Amino acid sequence: MSVESKWYVVHTYSGYENKVAANIEKIVENRKMQDEVLEIKIPMEKVTEVKDGKTVEVERKVFPGYVMVKLAVYFRDDNEPKMSDETWYLIRNTRGVTGFVGPESKPIPLTDEEVQKLGVEQRVVNMNYEVGDLVTVVDGPFEGFSGIVEEISTTKNMVRVSISMFGRETPVEFEFDQIENAVE
Repeated sequence: MSVESKWYVVHTYSGYENKVAANIEKIVENRKMQDEVLEIKIPMEKVTEVKDGKTVEVERKVFPGYVMVKLAVYFRDDNEPKMSDETWYLIRNTRGVTGFVGPESKPIPLTDEEVQKLGVEQRVVNMNYEVGDLVTVVDGPFEGFSGIVEEISTTKNMVRVSISMFGRETPVEFEFDQIENAVE
């Protein structure tokens, strides 16, 4: 039986996200279950709002009514990830929790792609290129093409590269790890 970790989505009463996260953290600490419940997150985003004629930057929940929890999971014979019964009971019976997201409230972990798209975990990618550098595409439909870096957006995790296609320069957006410095 091997042990890994997976992210799960917990549904809460609307407006109870912070309270649920704090309650789970407190119970985990009291029961010394830090090796079972590894991390708790409420995805937030910064939004610019205009209030009384003033521009104010505020944080807003990306998914109101949901809390993300990273749990230790065990793989049994059927190769399906399963959390411990004690962990399931702890989270499911926390005040404000209505259940796990999944069919019939059966907890289904997020895939690695979903975790990345939701921005729950940030991947660290070493960029050894900057604007104006010649780069080669190493992944995706443009694999093997070369081009010049026009723009790097760390907020979107995207790089815009100008690639020559059909005799024209065409800007194409890539994720950081889809390109690398071209070897000259």
